[in-house]
Amino acid sequence: MAVKGKIEWISGPAVKASGMASAKMYEVVQVGEERLIGEIIKLTGDIAFVQVYESTSGLRPGEPVYGTGLPLSTTLGPGMIGTIYDGLQRPLDVIAKKAGPFITRGITADSIPFDKPWEFDPTIKQGDTIEGGSVIGIVQETPLIEHKILVPPNIPKCTVKEVAKHGRYKADDEIASVEDKNGKKHELKLYHRWPVRIPRPIRERLDPVIPLLTGQRVLDSFFPMAKGGTGAIPGAFGTGKTVTLHSVAKWADSKVVFHIGCGERGNEMTEVLVEFPELTDPQTGRPLMERTILVANVSNMPVAAREASIYTGVTMAEYYRDMGYDVVLVADSTSRWAEALREISGRLEEMPAEEGYPSYLASRLAEFYERAGRVIALGTPERTGSVTLIGAVSPAGGDFTEPVTSQTIRFVRTFWSLDARLAYSRHYPAINWMTSYSGYVDTVKTWWESNVDKEWFQVRADAYAILQREDALKEIVRLLGPESLPDEEKLILDVARMIQIGFLQQNAYDPIDAYCSPMKQFKMMKMFVIFYQEALKALRSGVQLARIRGMQVIPKMLRAKFAIKNEEMDKLDQLVEEMLNEFRSLYGVKEVQVVE
Repeated sequence: MAVKGKIEWISGPAVKASGMASAKMYEVVQVGEERLIGEIIKLTGDIAFVQVYESTSGLRPGEPVYGTGLPLSTTLGPGMIGTIYDGLQRPLDVIAKKAGPFITRGITADSIPFDKPWEFDPTIKQGDTIEGGSVIGIVQETPLIEHKILVPPNIPKCTVKEVAKHGRYKADDEIASVEDKNGKKHELKLYHRWPVRIPRPIRERLDPVIPLLTGQRVLDSFFPMAKGGTGAIPGAFGTGKTVTLHSVAKWADSKVVFHIGCGERGNEMTEVLVEFPELTDPQTGRPLMERTILVANVSNMPVAAREASIYTGVTMAEYYRDMGYDVVLVADSTSRWAEALREISGRLEEMPAEEGYPSYLASRLAEFYERAGRVIALGTPERTGSVTLIGAVSPAGGDFTEPVTSQTIRFVRTFWSLDARLAYSRHYPAINWMTSYSGYVDTVKTWWESNVDKEWFQVRADAYAILQREDALKEIVRLLGPESLPDEEKLILDVARMIQIGFLQQNAYDPIDAYCSPMKQFKMMKMFVIFYQEALKALRSGVQLARIRGMQVIPKMLRAKFAIKNEEMDKLDQLVEEMLNEFRSLYGVKEVQVVE
């Protein structure tokens, strides 16, 4: 490692170094006598601008800058699951043992445990032809995750010369030797490295047609997310972003979960770090950390590392996607990440754009969300995996017109808009059903109609139409009062209120209501639609609205989310039958036909 230059100027996390003519963009350098980790983000002649990922206090002009010749990269191999990393993929538990509770400058730690032996089971044999991305063996990383050892994506088609037998090996041991058509040999180990700013290559991108089921009714039924999709969850302080993201991370039907705490307050991140290791995976009953990776980069950590944490997390997520797993990555929050960009841009004296953010804010957001997708991975055997990206946005004062929110809307297809008024009225999740939207309703429609019920799309449209009509009537009610409305429109207000309380509200801490299965969601939604259709028929047949409002079945319908478990669908059918019988008794008709 040669000295490439010396420090000329220091401004917070930004350092200017001269004599760097042979350096490359995004090369990792070591700054000063303490060899602080930094990355070149701008080159002008022989002057390099470096963003330093640690505190620059005490650095002096004239100190050396060492080049590594390598880009900022992640180490990808067994031992990542269950680890809590900082933004540079340094495991915080290892650093804590080395340096105590406070991270000291210049400290380094291996991203994966190189001293731990893993039981390797080869899936290739001598003479096989493999290529970049192929699976060469399997390691049982945790009881929930079978870690597929992959050939680095940049290795060409090769012939296997040697392969290790079944046994225990450390990450650095050679487990296979391959030779390409030019006669060049490549050593394969249990791990490889990949630059964080370069997306991992894929064979083919697939349409996002399978829903990511979260068990949250307002999300799955009204604003569905697809596997491999992109979403944003913006909201002012106190609207429940973190709890909603926790629920998604815990209940989503994905194999691997990434939670990136990007510039959030330390106490919020502590809640995640304390709570997640204690959570139980609802599908298997095992600890949730056996399929979770946390990246913690809180607001008092160096600002430049906050910018890197997003790329570190999504690169690790792509690695598990390439194994053929469905991965969910939640980033809390991209606003703090954008603030890090703004600070570094200011230190570099770049021309600011709207609200001081750099002019390339939009392109950086696009680069991040572009890395989502459902794909066919490189290599053999054929594997299909996905990375779903969900970013929390924290607009100051809940102003969705500020640059980060407005630019994010351009690149995501699902928008879960949190409403402070709903949160303050204790309606959780506080998703505003009128300002939220999903671009995946049409793509996941076939899955819902094939796997749940062929009426799903129509029932969803009918339920949402009731909520839309209620929203239109609110203005009239505000001006003239509810008594000015005809009975049919009063009924709309009543049923919309029932849907809001009995369907849209969900208690994340209730053992039954925390997760709602797709079939239960559909049957509950259909129950309220049938109630509205039958009530409308009753009104038009001369039944008074007061008698409909006094029906004994209504409280049971509102309590169904707590009282009926996911496996007790027959009880929901009985509740619908009880409701129809009560309608029959209201106006003495022997048989009531369910309106389709």
